Amino acid sequence: MKISLKTILKSFNYAFIGIKISSEQHNFRVMLLGAILVVILAIVLKVTIVEWLILILIISLILSLETINTSLEKLCDYIEPNPSDKIKIIKDLASGAEAILCFTSIIIGFIIFLPKIIYLF
Repeated sequence: MKISLKTILKSFNYAFIGIKISSEQHNFRVMLLGAILVVILAIVLKVTIVEWLILILIISLILSLETINTSLEKLCDYIEPNPSDKIKIIKDLASGAEAILCFTSIIIGFIIFLPKIIYLF
């Protein structure tokens, strides 16, 4: 398979379209707002380079998983537009994966930010 600049640019274009579609979803916007607040807090509390790397990784994982969850929900709705117990299980599993990552990110946030906040007082 021949790789060309045109093919690479097309791929990036598709990726940006996907990000645009994700950004139109309510949950993605809520998570993006949370990410912005985390970045502001990280700047104010002067987190270390390693802490920045962890925060960036967690933020990107959350936004990526939200995008995957949205695509899976849309695929399920396409396959079965009517209410279905089997489709509900698939959607619940994807949401559960997201919840696990969100709870983990909250714990990581406490580990990074709480000592810095306590130190301020």
